[in-house]
Amino acid sequence: MLSGLNHLTLAVADLQRSIAFYQALPGMRLHARWTRGAYLSCGSLWLCLSLDPVAGVPRQDYTHYAFSVAEADFLPLCARLEQAGVTVWKSNRSEGESFYFLDPDNHQLELHVGSLASRLEACRQQPYDGMIFYDDP
Repeated sequence: MLSGLNHLTLAVADLQRSIAFYQALPGMRLHARWTRGAYLSCGSLWLCLSLDPVAGVPRQDYTHYAFSVAEADFLPLCARLEQAGVTVWKSNRSEGESFYFLDPDNHQLELHVGSLASRLEACRQQPYDGMIFYDDP
């Protein structure tokens, strides 16, 4: 039986640049690094950066990785990222505050205020086209 997400590995073209980028995000902690990779954590998430010569190709789909952020920290962190010159790849159109940005290797990331429970509650108020709920409110 699955119990959750074990780790996330991101392919990176420049390991030092990516370590610096992720360490600059509040809550990211560097645990180990080696010639071709690094291990960081963010809360209970284990993040692996892995050197890869083909990293950096921009995605053409909606796949992205969202990090939780407290409401009080959301705007200051967004401002910090904008000042650092990140590229915004999408604007928010759903429940909860979201800021969508790219890392140095074009991984699509998101800062998000909210949870599955808050999203489902919003969807119960305004369901997506064809939406079916499988749990009690």
